[in-house]
Amino acid sequence: MTDQASITFHVHLVSDSTGETVHGIARACIAQFEGVDAEEHQWPLVRSVGQLEKIIEKIREKPGVVMYTLVNDDMRQHLHAACRKYRIPCISILDPVINFLVNYLGVKSKGQPGRQHMLDAEYFSRIDAMQFALAHDDGQGHWNLSDADVVLIGVSRTSKTPTCIYLANRGVKAANVPFVPGVNLPDDLDHIAGDGIDGPFVVGLTKEPGSLVQLRKSRLRMIADDQETDYVDLDQVKAEVLACRRLCAERGWPVLDVTRRSIEETAAAVIRLMEMRSTKNEQDKDQE
Repeated sequence: MTDQASITFHVHLVSDSTGETVHGIARACIAQFEGVDAEEHQWPLVRSVGQLEKIIEKIREKPGVVMYTLVNDDMRQHLHAACRKYRIPCISILDPVINFLVNYLGVKSKGQPGRQHMLDAEYFSRIDAMQFALAHDDGQGHWNLSDADVVLIGVSRTSKTPTCIYLANRGVKAANVPFVPGVNLPDDLDHIAGDGIDGPFVVGLTKEPGSLVQLRKSRLRMIADDQETDYVDLDQVKAEVLACRRLCAERGWPVLDVTRRSIEETAAAVIRLMEMRSTKNEQDKDQE
């Protein structure tokens, strides 16, 4: 691989956590190579061999480089054995990643720190995504939701806003819409089905009602409002959550329970769902 202007390769980032570490290091290392374009496939929250087997099949379909952060020895060995079987380069990011890429790409590293922070198109894409998230927070700017990569919908206090901000930092244009029983959805969402082909990908966020009540009560105390309202009534909150789940089921929108997820884990799960949707749409096109 010697023609720097034409080098394109797939890189699969496998992690048993949110994938932030392997994602950041892979980006930092790949940025050291001029004329190299990496198509990233992110596989976060891999916690079982069953999950890993499915990912290995995806890697076989688009072979390239596999980088991972897996703690479990059995899963590490399983991944290495599969990659060895299919002759796919595989490395833990704890190994010298840059030396590995030098050997794989046949291109000398620039040896220049901080190249991943250069003001390139990707940087401005993240800025654009951040502005989009802020302009479309909590149902604002709903007139052009069709421009979003993903729209999060959920009842109050399901971490929609911080998740969108986190996604924006990864270059994903994310908007969020509050679910309020009896209130119509924005027009740009009203016709969208779960396949995400004719509009943005929509993901529902939900949380255990008891946890929601506690969060809402804390929120009211912060703004010095201790009144007992339907907003913190457990039965009412249960009805809200159920209605939101029912809406998502009717539309074919996937739902994530964020009760025990951090913001990073929720964002990673959203990205994984987007990757799965993209892969499915590509397969559907190939079958046409």
